[in-house]
This record gives sequence, structure tokens and C-alpha cells, in this order.
Amino acid sequence: MSLRYFNAAGADESGEIGEIHDPETHLIPLALAASAENGPELQVYGSDYPTPDGTCLRDYIHVNDLADAHVRALQYLEDGCDEKGGDSLAINLGTGRGYSVLEVIQAAENATGRPVRRTIGPRRPGDPPILVANPSKAQEVLGWTAKRNLADIVASAWTWMQKNSSGS
Repeated sequence: MSLRYFNAAGADESGEIGEIHDPETHLIPLALAASAENGPELQVYGSDYPTPDGTCLRDYIHVNDLADAHVRALQYLEDGCDEKGGDSLAINLGTGRGYSVLEVIQAAENATGRPVRRTIGPRRPGDPPILVANPSKAQEVLGWTAKRNLADIVASAWTWMQKNSSGS
């Protein structure tokens, strides 16, 4: 079974488990960092996409929802429920809903109570306007659907960042 993640994001709700990259390349932590007084400004790549607000749409999936999907996939395999007689399954793990870059920025502002400083630049070559999962097979095969939304994802990431980074 292949589990195909869309944009894995967030942190464990306890605030004890999260991640940080150096250099950071993911939108949500970059937006949260850009709300800090001494944080770097967020670079938004493109505002002229054929989307409602002109910025890219992506499907963000909370890490705890991914963990739940993994447990269900293991249970499925353990139960021998592969009705295809050993064929591989590829299952998309996402919410099935896209959020724009500007919606992510708004969620970061809501979580932090501070504005996200940003500049708008040109598109990155090859970035598709919309990239959203079709999670219907996850529901059908695993009985799984994502439970958390963008606000949950960003709030959990913010909680973790506050506990684990200096200058937030």
C-alpha cells in the first residue's frame, strides 16, 4: 500500500512533537515566522494564478490525521483485506479541499494575532495553480477522512513553534 501525502503540516496538539527545517521551505512555518517581530518576511510566489484570489491552492493535511491513516492502513493489511489478491493500492491522503496562500496567511494571522509581513514575487516555474487530493479511496478502503482543518493545522504548528523556537 502506498500512502500519498499531500502537504503534511501541523504538529501534535500537545505541542511536544513538531518539526523545523533549516532552511525552512514550508509555507505554514514560514508564514508563522513572518508574524514574529524579528522573523523573515514571507515571499509569496505569484498572485496571478487562475484561482479565486490569484495565489496557489494546496491541500494541507494534519500530521495527526496522517498518523491515523497509517494505523488504518496497517490494520487493513494485517486483516488481509486486499480484495485484489496482492495488487498494490495507492491512496491519496488529503482533505480534498484546497487553501490558497492568502488563506494560509490569514490563518497564521488568526493564530498569532499578528500580521504576516510579506512580499509578492513572480511565480515559481512549474508550480501548478491547484493541487488537491481526491481522498475518496482512503474513505472507501480505510474508512478514513481527515478530521482537522487549516485552522487546526496552523494553531498546532504555532503552539509547537512557541514552545520550541526562540524569537516567536
